[in-house]
This record gives sequence, C-alpha cells and structure tokens, in this order.
Amino acid sequence: MEAIFYSQKYETTLENIKNEGVGKLKHLISMDLVEHTKGIYSEQELIETGKELIKLGNKEFIEAQIDNQKMSIMLFTSGTTSAAKIVALSHYNICSNLMDMASILDIDSSDVFLSFLPLHHVFECTVGFLFSLYKGAKTVFCDGIRHIPENMREYKVSVMASVPAIYERIFKIIRRQLEKQGKVKEILQKEEKYRNCSMEKKKEVFQEIHDMLGGNIKWLISGAASLEPGIEEKYRMLGFNLVQGYGLTETSPVVAMGNKKYYKVGSIGKTIPSVKARIVNENQEGIGELIVQGPNIMLEYFGNKSNTRKALVDGWFYTGDLARMDEEGYIFICGRKKSVIVLKNGKNIFPEEMENLINRIEGIEESFVFGKQMSKDKNDIKIFAKLVYNQEVVENTYKVKEKKEIQQAINEKIKEINKTMPHYKAIKGILLTQEPLIKTTTNKIKRQNNLEQIEKEEIVCHYKI
Repeated sequence: MEAIFYSQKYETTLENIKNEGVGKLKHLISMDLVEHTKGIYSEQELIETGKELIKLGNKEFIEAQIDNQKMSIMLFTSGTTSAAKIVALSHYNICSNLMDMASILDIDSSDVFLSFLPLHHVFECTVGFLFSLYKGAKTVFCDGIRHIPENMREYKVSVMASVPAIYERIFKIIRRQLEKQGKVKEILQKEEKYRNCSMEKKKEVFQEIHDMLGGNIKWLISGAASLEPGIEEKYRMLGFNLVQGYGLTETSPVVAMGNKKYYKVGSIGKTIPSVKARIVNENQEGIGELIVQGPNIMLEYFGNKSNTRKALVDGWFYTGDLARMDEEGYIFICGRKKSVIVLKNGKNIFPEEMENLINRIEGIEESFVFGKQMSKDKNDIKIFAKLVYNQEVVENTYKVKEKKEIQQAINEKIKEINKTMPHYKAIKGILLTQEPLIKTTTNKIKRQNNLEQIEKEEIVCHYKI
C-alpha cells in the first residue's frame, strides 16, 4: 500500500481497497481528516478498514516478509566539505539505532516531540520522527522557526531534537524576556546558588523559565553540528536536560549521546550500547580520527565502490571527524578532518573550535574561520575569519554607528580572543558581513561553498598581533 499526494485525476474507494487488497492500490491519506473528502481518506478510516480486512482473513500486511539486511532507504550526505554521496541504509540499521536510543532515554507514550528539521535528514527522520513512533509518542510539527517557543507552550512539548542554532536562538529569546522583566541579575545569582543541585531541583527553582517553553521539557537533544559549551552549560544550570548527540547519515545516525547517567559539558557522551568507537592516528594531544563499528553502520555508498572501500575498513567506519576520548570513554569532537588548517610549523587549527569562541562575542551571529595564503609559499598560511554580525545589537552594545567604528569595535573583541590563545592561532584579519553563511538544511556550514564565496570578497581589515 503506497500513500501519494492528492490529485483530482486519481480517486479510489475504501470498497476497492477491501476488494483488491492493501498491496495492490495506491491511495490518498490524510492524518487530519475525520471523513474522506474528494478522494482523500482519513487515517482513522483506513485503520478501521484494516481491522475489517483482518477480520475477513486478509493477513497480507501482517505476514509481509521483511529482509532487514537489504537497502530500505537512500539518503544523501550533507556535503559540507565535498560532494554529497548516496548512503544505503537497511531496516536493521535504523531499528538497531531506535532500540539503542530507547535503552538510554526515558521516553514513553506520554511524551510530545516537536519536529522542526526536514524529514529527509537522517537526524530528524530517526531521532525526531521514527523514534517517536517506536515509543508510541506524539509528534507535532513546528509552524516555523519564529514560532518554536509558542509551539512548545501550545503543545506542551517534552522532547525536541534539533541543531545548535535553534537552541542558541531559544536562549536569546529567554534572555530578552528576562531583561525586559529586569530579572537577569536575580537569575544569575540563583544559578550560582543552585549550581550543584539536581536537575529536578533546578527545574523547580527556575519553573518560571521552564513555563516560557511550556513547562514540560524532559529532553532537549542537540545534534548535526557542534554546540557551544557555554550555551549547553547555561541550559543545564536552568534545569533543562540538554544533551549532545553525535552521528552521521552513514551511522543511521546516532553513534553517541549524553543521557542522565553519562554526561559531560562539551562531550557527545559515550557510545550507545551496540556501537564501539576508537580514535586512530592520534597526535600528541590525543586527537585523531574517530572510527566506529556497530549494527547501525551503512551498507555502502550506493553506486560508489571506491568511496565505500575508503570509508569501511575491516568492519570499521572512518567518520572523517577528529576527536579525543577521555579515560572514562567520553568523546569530544574537535572538527572535520577535511576542514583542519595545517600551518607551516606543522600545527593544526580546528576551525570549529575557534568559531565557538568568536560566536560568543555580543552581536556576532555566526562565523567562519579559514586559512589564507599570505605569499607565494603555499605553506605560508595565516588564520582569518568571516563574521556575520547583527548591526542593531552591535550598535547598541558598543555605542557605535559608522562602518569604521563597527569594524574597530569588533577588532578589539577579536584581539581579546587572540590574547587567550597561542600566537600561531591568532586571527590576522576579518571579513565583516550581515549576509548569512552558506549552510545545509540543518544549519551546518558548507565549508567549500563559503571558501569559494570568500575568494570573490575582500578581507576588510588587517592588523598585527
């Protein structure tokens, strides 16, 4: 039985479904309608028809045989640093991931998930949609990014899986509300007072803030990109169980995730039960490529044997992500292997790490750190950054108006960051813009596309450190 969108050229009846069997007809369904309209049938009607079919002895659907090792879904990688590839996943891949998540998260049929990300992305498909179905929970669909807090209140949302940018946006909304109410100082004092208390106690103390998001939040799961540790810590100080998860399209997607038992700020937690992880080719700082093994690993890159052989070696999937693992097994992602900037002195720069620091500057909405060749010597690379700023916030925060004043104010903040890091990491120049960076549908920076864009632009400010 295949669901398709409504078309006036195609109509069927429930009587036909009964006569022909569920496997032979395409038909149109709606989850909202109570009764069929113009050939579109309600979900409830189809359920009742299915029950009647079973009573009549039709067990075609119940007894359908599933080959759980065959490709069941094709998904494209996001292509942040290279061309997108087609990932082949099986029923077994996806279901093993659902069962692992269920074993570490206390979610049941009373929970309400808020779906915001596109369902064609494996993070939303598995964590935000299929996992909800697996646990018998309810899924509500967001009306748009501006309506997230409103939807959370309206539907009493208890679980949300989203990207860091969304949690940063929600935090700013909460902060603005507290500023309007003149309660920021009071909240900061309470954060310190109850810093070492349980999450339950913190939720009780900050119930007013929880009520801004419906008062029912059980889990906030951040994935698809790195979450700034400062934001993560702020949520948890307020009693919100915000945890990071990590995965890739090729891993169905979850590899590791924080939970109530295993959690550290800045870490993606430990691997989920069925998955093993190792760090290979470590440097002196213990940073190397993260490789993983488990039932969630893809079948192949469809139609691409060469890339499949490179990624899958002796049963291990090479993620292309650089990470370190502490003595307790907590994993900390450092950045993409392909995006690392290698300097003339052999030192490695992880752009994501520096971007997290820059993004803390008041008025900076996002940033992109890159290497720029400074002479004919190809190895003579210096660090630069493209900064996307909010003009209104910058003007109000730094009491500036003119373009040169804005540049100077931001320069001073960059210099402050430079003082906190080794000289070789120092940012040598910036490019200021109000235009958003080029990103994927899940808000990950498309590095190659942004580099190509930068080549057409001009570094507007240089200064010596």
